[in-house]
Amino acid sequence: MKLTKLYMPTLREVPSDAEVESHKLLLRSGMIRKATSGIYTYLPLGYRVVRKIEQIVREEMDKSGAQEILMSAVQPAEIWQESGRWEKYGPEMFKLKDRNGRDFCLGPTAEEYFTELIKGEVNSYKQLPLNLYQIQTKYRDEKRPRFGINRAREFIMKDAYSFDVDKESMEKAYMIMYRAYERIFDRLELEYKVVEGQNGPMGGNKSHEFIALSETGEGRIGYSKTSQIAYSDEKAPVNYTFTDDSEPKDLEKVETKDTTSIDMVSKLLKVEKNKCLKAIDLLISGKPVFVFIPGDRELNFEKLSEFLNVAEHEIEVMDEETIKSCGTYPGFTGPINLKGQVIIDKSVTKIANLVVGANEKDKHYINANYKRDFQGQIADDLLMVKEGDIIPGTNEKYEFARGIEVGNIFQLGTKYSEALNVTYLDENGKSQNFYMGSYGVGVTRSISAIIEQYHDENGIIWPLSVAPYQVIVTVINPKDKDQMELGEKIYGAVENLGYEVILDDRDERAGVKFKDRDLIGIPLRITVGKKAKDSIVEFSKRRDGVNLEISAKEAVEKINNIIIDNFTGDLAVSLEKMVKDGQ
Repeated sequence: MKLTKLYMPTLREVPSDAEVESHKLLLRSGMIRKATSGIYTYLPLGYRVVRKIEQIVREEMDKSGAQEILMSAVQPAEIWQESGRWEKYGPEMFKLKDRNGRDFCLGPTAEEYFTELIKGEVNSYKQLPLNLYQIQTKYRDEKRPRFGINRAREFIMKDAYSFDVDKESMEKAYMIMYRAYERIFDRLELEYKVVEGQNGPMGGNKSHEFIALSETGEGRIGYSKTSQIAYSDEKAPVNYTFTDDSEPKDLEKVETKDTTSIDMVSKLLKVEKNKCLKAIDLLISGKPVFVFIPGDRELNFEKLSEFLNVAEHEIEVMDEETIKSCGTYPGFTGPINLKGQVIIDKSVTKIANLVVGANEKDKHYINANYKRDFQGQIADDLLMVKEGDIIPGTNEKYEFARGIEVGNIFQLGTKYSEALNVTYLDENGKSQNFYMGSYGVGVTRSISAIIEQYHDENGIIWPLSVAPYQVIVTVINPKDKDQMELGEKIYGAVENLGYEVILDDRDERAGVKFKDRDLIGIPLRITVGKKAKDSIVEFSKRRDGVNLEISAKEAVEKINNIIIDNFTGDLAVSLEKMVKDGQ
């Protein structure tokens, strides 16, 4: 491709609405353009990256035995209603009606759709195991789209679904996908961690997330430095270590004027924050629920959602009037004689002589004790992990990092096959529900993750595996006959080797060409300048920027060797992992 023909509208200024480096660089390099909030167009360079990532995903999925199909993004409401997720999935679902008033959605995911697909067609254990996948556009009406394509309303995703005869077979399929995902993200050259995640609206019993490490990632993980233990912060177990087994004292109501926060109460009464009970006043599916945790901790809403088996969007914080209508007072809610569902984190039961709200303005109780003075539904762990927490089962403190979720895998069990009544006949002729797994890779989200990890002050630094083009040949002065002829010759030679190459033949200043070259991040560069008559060029890699003055022939040979080594290296790693896993 010659740059005089390429649609590559680069920008010199950083767009005002771009928040993170990947978003800024994708816009500046002319790879994407914003259509409206959370919706983007992929321009030629950007779409080439999309296709490269798709191809890596496709190759590893095919190697693992999965088969590719393509379903419609428009899904009928009936299958979602049958599974119970039409309302439960929440406001992120784009819903629409056809001209006959029939309900549909733009698929945010496709568990129901794939399960319905095989209904009546895969009806014998002899047809299993089965793994089907697609690479398709998904839609989620994000409340606040942000971070460019990382949190968009429309995105490209690979989703796969495995169907097996029993739990053991499902777990085997799950591990095959686990290893395939490792190979995918290794080939994308991402630095990532695999963490235990929350199942959320997907349901099922077990899940893992593949997190690309990035300071700008909106997710946080807690992990061990010395082992493979790692969790998303929504899943990270908290072993709350503060206990107080002192003798219970008499319950007493005290004046605590204008002390509506834990900090104020702790300071006024000269009591440690962890001995003050924090109340979180909630409405869950319209019903009042009061959650109590130690005053030095934060509530983990994901854990609460899982404990109550409700979607997180069904949980909302009470307003002041609703709190008063429940017979308590904002800032002074306590568990004694409280009307409504009371949920207590297990850690609270181990602390004696607590300070708790008295459910009236400017009043608290001191010396409140679980069982004697209040009771409630006990939850094992509703706490958000924080600095200093010990990883359960170890003596090691959590380390923390931020990251971007680029993949996830779920063991779904029979959740969807039971809900949709999808069965097969086992070897005894008995009807059984399928055991399923669900596996997603964020194709467009991976672009953000790669750029966040691979960029500098001048632009993107693409790994060879996903670069829109592998090589760029820059002719300093296209009006110079010797330069242009050598540039064309090198361009043709690289193209004949089967590699992807750009020829910058624009009539622009050298500085403009170099800035654009750095910005779009093509990995291998040849510069044709004043020594073209002697067939001498400059060769450099985008990653290190070191210029070598060599012959044009040597430059082409160097490119050939680098690309071959990169390809065979990726292939060797991929095959080694597959052999190790017995695939």
